[in-house]
Amino acid sequence: MAEVTYICKRTVVSTKPVQPGKFFPLSVLGRLMERNHLRIVYYFQTPGGREAGEITKKLRESLSELLTCYPIVTGRLLKDQDGQWMVKCNDAGVRVVEARAKGSVEEWLRSLDREKELTLIHWEEMFHKPYFWSTFYVQLTEFEESGFAIGLSCFHPLADPTCATIFMKAWADTTFSGKMISPPLFHPLPPRRPGNKIPNHQPYTHLINHYKSTIGKTSSVTATTGHAYATVALLFTDPMIRACMAMSRTTRRPDQPNPSPFQALSGLFWACISKVKGKENGLIDMSICLDMRKVLGLDHGFFGNCMVYNKVQPKSLSNDKISSATWAIEEEMAKMDTEGIMDLIEWLESNDCQTPPLMNGCDLICANLEGVDPYLAIFEGGLAPIRVSYHVEPVSGAGQVLVLPSPPGEGAMSKVVMVTLPEDEVFKLCEDDLILGFSPAILLGNKK
Repeated sequence: MAEVTYICKRTVVSTKPVQPGKFFPLSVLGRLMERNHLRIVYYFQTPGGREAGEITKKLRESLSELLTCYPIVTGRLLKDQDGQWMVKCNDAGVRVVEARAKGSVEEWLRSLDREKELTLIHWEEMFHKPYFWSTFYVQLTEFEESGFAIGLSCFHPLADPTCATIFMKAWADTTFSGKMISPPLFHPLPPRRPGNKIPNHQPYTHLINHYKSTIGKTSSVTATTGHAYATVALLFTDPMIRACMAMSRTTRRPDQPNPSPFQALSGLFWACISKVKGKENGLIDMSICLDMRKVLGLDHGFFGNCMVYNKVQPKSLSNDKISSATWAIEEEMAKMDTEGIMDLIEWLESNDCQTPPLMNGCDLICANLEGVDPYLAIFEGGLAPIRVSYHVEPVSGAGQVLVLPSPPGEGAMSKVVMVTLPEDEVFKLCEDDLILGFSPAILLGNKK
């Protein structure tokens, strides 16, 4: 196994000081994610012959320039007069860890598992004095023979996977061209527009009740469950996705549109994981997790958490569990419109949760990250990522499924599915006949 040597940890600040007196309150959707953080890693191939530390130095310098446009990233947490988190933009900086790994990035990727990958993504839990705690961490790892990795971790209330991906793209743009193409947007969630409210509108009680239940169940639940979790990343090429979509609509009316890749893959893995967990004749509890920027009319560059969780409950199960599961996912996603999400936001604002829940602490979670495109982050010299992994931590409850874009060259509909379950269940899932029938390539974990 390639080993990682940690060289140093330093603080990188912006090249221009932040204007004094700036504060950013966290949104109600952000505050609910207090117990979660993101860990993301980008892998790059590089030509040989570079001096040790050369890439790290350039990236550190361009990061400092980038942070000028991200005062919320270099700030620190404080509580406001109501006891809610906000960020004081004091330019305290981002913690950057510099590291070296043996071998090449190609060798690393050939024998990769969850535990090994997380050594490339530095993270520190919140200090007892949050004001001295960095909410963002970067790890720059150069491989001795060739290649490097950029690990990014962050406090989920401040940034969801879309934000983190946009941050990396902006960093690449700054390194490549010296300027940011799409600057971030910092503003509150939008209020409901009075003229747009539907007459006699009935609140989306199913979604609100899911949040009530999750808050009630998990506010006192710890993330440590005694399970050792493992992750497997499976590459589904374009033909495999099309076959999965065809399988998921076998019992439906011919006039119904095809499910999306996310819907078809979520239905497949919901059914297969239910079987792995011993549910032969039914489906385990499952919640979807979706980015609501488009639904709320927000720009893609909105910086903050816009991920919303919702429980999916099939009305009935046919003999074809995959088709039933996919259809239930489609139906629930269709209900998550602007009015429904505003119902949730308004309910959360008027029923503030003093003890943060663990939103991924009970059900199996299927998160749609199709909209992120990490492979657009092309750094100086045309260095483009060859592989990217996302982890929403800590993993608890039944586990999680993340549906992500695939590396370029696998077809328009191709996806990577990252599944995190208790170790024994991951092994069983990889031996499931339905999964094996698609023959997806294993990119991470369980390569024995």
